[in-house]
Amino acid sequence: MGRICLFPIAIVAVVLLSSWGFHAHKLINRMAVFTLPTDVSRFYKNHVDYITEHAVDADKRCYVDTAESPRHFIDADEYGAHPFDSIPIHWTAAVEKFSERRLLARGVLPWQINRSYYALVRAFSELDFHRLLRHSADIGHYLADAHVPLHTTSNYNGQQTNQIGIHAFWESRLPELFSEGYDFFVGRARYIESPVDEAWRIVQESHALVDSVLALEAALSNRFPADRKYGYITRNNVLIRTYSDDYSRAYHEALSGMVERRMRGAIHAIGSFWYSAWVDAGQPDIRHLPPESPTPGTVPAPAADQKPLGREEWH
Repeated sequence: MGRICLFPIAIVAVVLLSSWGFHAHKLINRMAVFTLPTDVSRFYKNHVDYITEHAVDADKRCYVDTAESPRHFIDADEYGAHPFDSIPIHWTAAVEKFSERRLLARGVLPWQINRSYYALVRAFSELDFHRLLRHSADIGHYLADAHVPLHTTSNYNGQQTNQIGIHAFWESRLPELFSEGYDFFVGRARYIESPVDEAWRIVQESHALVDSVLALEAALSNRFPADRKYGYITRNNVLIRTYSDDYSRAYHEALSGMVERRMRGAIHAIGSFWYSAWVDAGQPDIRHLPPESPTPGTVPAPAADQKPLGREEWH
């Protein structure tokens, strides 16, 4: 079972979900399309449904590709009290310092974002329609994951602090309940000078929130009536035990807009990475690319783009 790709949402009944949850990942990718300037927005708007539906492909690959899971997280705390002072941001330097095996065990999320970025640049340069869509959807997924605090810690599901289930609670249950009230108008996408630096900035920002995510839930759990903490919902025709609406609302309020801010940040970052990849590819004319999205089964498998670790594309 993947370390980050699969999570229990309930305490008793285990429900397998994606990282942000299918609902949130799809919503984030979809809203990112509307941050783009005119020169690129037409292409993405033509394929907004594809970009939305395939926002969760990276999680689905965890079922069949054992190499996929480390791409969704980084256990920054495993590198010491001040991890971002000790982890080289460039892949080759990190391998020399820690070894590839050690890096894989602790997750490679920021390097994967950088790798996916340059794959998208190549797809733009070559006007490869299928790869453009696939890499756009995938980098959206990885960037969204990077905005989740619990994707940056070895205590990713509260297993070290007696808070099992907090991962899906924060990133799946809360968005499903409250995202309809969020403001997703985040402004125009911007050009990113250094994708690898930006990926690390996002991860560092997320990691700074880990203590709050855990401490606020622990404090709430201590004072909330135990008989009101859990409830039951039906998912895929299965009745499961999960956090109650009242407990979810109390935690959401205690977080003071954190989930909304991280989703907004993910939306703006995704649009900015798409736009920057187009600029770095030389601003190719993409207006003549097919207006219709490919049908299932017509997009080539990603194997050709998923080269082994250690190649120069990781930087």
